[in-house]
Amino acid sequence: MKLANCSFNAANRIVVTLGLLLASLILVSHLPLKAQEGKKDELQPIPVIDLKRTTPIEYNTDVAPILENKCVVCHSGKITEGDFDVSSYEKVIKGGRKRGAKVVVPGKPEESFLFLACARRVRPIMPPKTEPPLTPQELTILKLWIEQGAKAPTTSRIRTRVVLQLPPALVKPVRALVVTPDGKQIIASRGNQLHVYGLQKIGDANKKETVDWVHQRSLIDPGIQLPDGKVAGAAHVSLVESLALSPDGKTLASGSFQEVVLWDLANGQIRLRLTGLADRVTALAFSPDGKYLAVGGGPPSEEGELKLYAVPSAQLLTEIKNAHSDTVLALAFSPDGKYLASGAADKFVKVFEVPSGKFVKAFEGHTQHVLGVGWTPDGKRLVSGSADNIVKTWDFEKGEKIRDIPGHQKQITALVMVGQTPQFITVSGDTSARWWNADNGGTIRIFGGAGDFLYAVGVSSDASVVATGCEDGLVRIYNGKTGALIKAIAPPENAISK
Repeated sequence: MKLANCSFNAANRIVVTLGLLLASLILVSHLPLKAQEGKKDELQPIPVIDLKRTTPIEYNTDVAPILENKCVVCHSGKITEGDFDVSSYEKVIKGGRKRGAKVVVPGKPEESFLFLACARRVRPIMPPKTEPPLTPQELTILKLWIEQGAKAPTTSRIRTRVVLQLPPALVKPVRALVVTPDGKQIIASRGNQLHVYGLQKIGDANKKETVDWVHQRSLIDPGIQLPDGKVAGAAHVSLVESLALSPDGKTLASGSFQEVVLWDLANGQIRLRLTGLADRVTALAFSPDGKYLAVGGGPPSEEGELKLYAVPSAQLLTEIKNAHSDTVLALAFSPDGKYLASGAADKFVKVFEVPSGKFVKAFEGHTQHVLGVGWTPDGKRLVSGSADNIVKTWDFEKGEKIRDIPGHQKQITALVMVGQTPQFITVSGDTSARWWNADNGGTIRIFGGAGDFLYAVGVSSDASVVATGCEDGLVRIYNGKTGALIKAIAPPENAISK
């Protein structure tokens, strides 16, 4: 009996010990940021100060400049971490996909994730610890704005001059991606980096050769330097927002803040640079004959920018004024090169003549940003994908919608046509890539395996190679004929394979 009691008491002690351990873990997970990190990170919460402010906080004058200076790199344009966009008051109030309206709770800064994250009181902190934090004065302004009801702007926004800085090293999502027509190379953007991957023969210890996808080179502008004078090893100073390949696969165009760079893929050298653009370049397209390069972008919530350049002279042929009332996000030339289709944040798909830029038609029906457009090979139909989760097909001649194609559960972020077929592939925030038939709206194939938002997609001319770019930083390469995942490639320093 005593032995049984001893066993019972020992078991009780084990249960109690485990319970205390579990309670400790739960307590630690809810401790403030400083208490969790201890001495290792030494990140102190940012204090609020007494500004002795006698006038109300005004969004455009006081708050917007802070967000533009500290948050816009990771939260605007096509780069919206957590689906949280700070490019306008309306988008700030809307919040993000993970926290929704809790990002800003009018009148309650202590319940507003934006304030708590900027104060370094909750995870993830904003900006990340590798970037300069808000000053106590900036944090206090943000707190007062929320306390006073997070009111809408009452003055016109005067855009401040943007001073470019290198983006945080943690910005690794693949936001733009292209596959060369022959399917032998893939170029992907991560932050301000451009990585080129290609097929290469690899021998093992038994001298058996296999063919695998490997990192071949990074495209680097030697003029971009770090504060100590060293080459930064980047393609642009700011984020690479868009990519396009010439029809022969020899020239790559990359779009960033106020510039486009044309690269020679054979040697990785810069051929020419287009400057003087208004804001981020969020869309690029070469004409089918390679003679024109269309460039789209523009500041959020302002007139969209749409320009047409001659290649290779880089002569500006046409600037299409008032093309859209918001940022241009997608471009595609018709198969015969006579027309240019554009999609924008104003929810419209529009078509213009080439090279005159004369307006032809507008297609209305999407309820959110249009993030992808394409043409069927006969030039008679358009397809468009939107943040409203819907693909639409349009009759170009009649100017009418043919059908809605549902299927994605979250925003459609990119769209690419498949060779000379009426088929196309889309990627979405629902982690899936889908191959569609524009003739009947049917799904041909679904490419799985992604674990987060997908932002980019590319396909070879014969559709044998399909690649996607993801929030997790991986480029996933698929067999286009079977849908099988061939390889998942991380940034060069830690590439992994299936």
